[in-house]
Amino acid sequence: MKVSLRVVAISVLLSLSAWASAETLAGTVKNGTTGKPAAGDEVVLLKLGQGMEEAGRTKTDAKGNFRFTLDDQGPHLVRAIHQGATYHSMAPPGSTSVEVEVYDVAKKVDGLSVTADVMRFQAQGNELQGIRLFAVDNQSKPPLTQLNDQNFEFYLPDGATVETGLAMTAGGKPITSAPVPQKEKNRYAFLFPLRPGTTQFQVVFHMTYSGELSVDPKPLYPAQHFVVVLPKTMQFSATGGAGFQSMQDPNQSDAAVQVASNTQVGQPLGFKISGTGVLAESSGDQGGGQQSAGGGGAQTSRPGGGLGPPIDAPDPLEKYQLYILGGFVVALVIGGVYIVRRSKSLPAPDYAASDVDLPAAPAPPPPSKTAPASRSGLLLEALKEEMFELELEHKQGRISQQEYEKAKAALDQTLSRAVKRETAKT
Repeated sequence: MKVSLRVVAISVLLSLSAWASAETLAGTVKNGTTGKPAAGDEVVLLKLGQGMEEAGRTKTDAKGNFRFTLDDQGPHLVRAIHQGATYHSMAPPGSTSVEVEVYDVAKKVDGLSVTADVMRFQAQGNELQGIRLFAVDNQSKPPLTQLNDQNFEFYLPDGATVETGLAMTAGGKPITSAPVPQKEKNRYAFLFPLRPGTTQFQVVFHMTYSGELSVDPKPLYPAQHFVVVLPKTMQFSATGGAGFQSMQDPNQSDAAVQVASNTQVGQPLGFKISGTGVLAESSGDQGGGQQSAGGGGAQTSRPGGGLGPPIDAPDPLEKYQLYILGGFVVALVIGGVYIVRRSKSLPAPDYAASDVDLPAAPAPPPPSKTAPASRSGLLLEALKEEMFELELEHKQGRISQQEYEKAKAALDQTLSRAVKRETAKT
């Protein structure tokens, strides 16, 4: 009898100890369309440890509230599912509360506009590489998310073979989102949801090249600016009365830029390119705008990098530089090196947008003016962001499993020590 009571007592103590060490993550889901709590929405807790592992699932109550018990101190991602569309909020280590904003879904919404439609070309030998980039603005009122089976459509030149597709929401990270071929030849669609704010798309393609090519963009949406970029060693000529304006890129002297502004659906925008050439690495300092639009940390010194700001005055692109310059650094994953030497590595896995649409890790708060930030505190913030970046690279297949495990183990050990130091100070 005494032994049994002792076993029960030990079990209770262990249970209480485990309960005391567990942390609670409380959250709220708000409907940004109605301004009311989102009741009855499904909420998923994703643990960003060994990959992306589901750690819990629940539904919001009548006030939009939910609660999870965390079994570890690592970073988590909270996913709310509202009317078939997903929305995310990052919960870094140590978080105790989180808010997710969702929007009602409609198959067609008013207030969509294309801020920029950019086509980049370069060619060498009998191969031509192209990149088409879009910045789509959703200013629907009340704010709604557009989602349908042909959510954002566009055309590629005849004979183009799609290499990769990417999508990025405002303040988010670029993710793989392959465009889907439609019934009509050369017509494609991104199925990625168009949430309120700006969504950016990129599609990289290549094709056999005989030394010249006629391109008909066939615009399906009005655009504030349609831009064509190619090396100066290649020739450009508009066809069918398309009105293009030649502009200069001071940060990439070897690039020729042609711009047509305020274009309409069905407007003739055909052009012909000929010759060969590869865009060199951009040498200008575009970091400020790019970091602002691309979430920070994006590198610009790559073959076929982002457009530079034109120097002609007045500059019709000035208002939209962040979309054209910075936002698309997301995306130029295959540049001049692709033309010279095709990469042998496997492309990033084509995960569904709802599975990997990860928002950027929140920037660390500025240090207090009255008390300098501690070294371990700064280290902790840096480690949080580094762990998030590592998980994203792993999910997109940009690093091997062996590299991931080695880096993860080192980060886990360092993060654990930093957390202990911070805990001891408080």
